[in-house]
Amino acid sequence: MTIEAVVFDIGNVLVEWNPERFYDAQVGEERRRAMFESVDLHGMNDRVDRGAVWADEVAALAARHPDWAEEIGHWHHRWIEMASPEIPQSVRLLRALRSRGVPVFALSNFGRETFAYALTHYPFLQEFDRAFVSGHLALAKPDAAIYEAVEREGGVAPRALLFADDRLDNIEAARARGWQTHLFEGPEGFAARLVAEGLLTPAEAA
Repeated sequence: MTIEAVVFDIGNVLVEWNPERFYDAQVGEERRRAMFESVDLHGMNDRVDRGAVWADEVAALAARHPDWAEEIGHWHHRWIEMASPEIPQSVRLLRALRSRGVPVFALSNFGRETFAYALTHYPFLQEFDRAFVSGHLALAKPDAAIYEAVEREGGVAPRALLFADDRLDNIEAARARGWQTHLFEGPEGFAARLVAEGLLTPAEAA
């Protein structure tokens, strides 16, 4: 079936997301490993992604782990350094698709406040035809309900959606609903897929 809309994840598709790299630079790999084993930072981030208040979650986690309080605080005060840099070719692909008149959606696990903050650093995140953000919906990938929301509100049949995400569990959940999918391992591969689907020319995808 012909692709009618392209759906982008954001983290590690359009913007690099690597908290471990940030903490390695701040405290060293050994101390970072110890912290991540002691403190459920990703669990806290998952709650934010589902709509919990970002600053409150960080503060509560820091209070529970006073030995790591300063480092945990970075998840709020220096978060943008974890969500960087943008992936330039992916941004070009997004814009090339829109220039061709192909609807482009975002489907991303992102907190309400973190997404608003990211918009101030990455203006291209305002260029989607629709943005389905987990914190706004109180739903998150790979739950089936968030994919259903895209289908219902985006108005495109599942078989006509092409979804790019860097996580296999998110891809499998979309595939189970009949979406066409691309496991993102770099912008070059996704560019080739868009060309193969006839959505872009090689020059537009470069």
